[in-house]
Amino acid sequence: MKEGIHPDYQQTTIRCACGEVIETGSVKRDLKVEICSKCHPFFTGKQKLVDTGGRVDRFRKKFGLEEK
Repeated sequence: MKEGIHPDYQQTTIRCACGEVIETGSVKRDLKVEICSKCHPFFTGKQKLVDTGGRVDRFRKKFGLEEK
């Protein structure tokens, strides 16, 4: 590897809007994010399946699948 061309890797603090603080390493310093794994609906189990215009129902009807 060539010397002097790589960015400086340093300890970084990532702060989420929900108040979560994560310590990690990065080439950037002190990052602020709006959403993290502590508050994202996918990870918290609060995610909802949105059936836009009955697409899921049409798919089930087309392929003869029953609702579980």
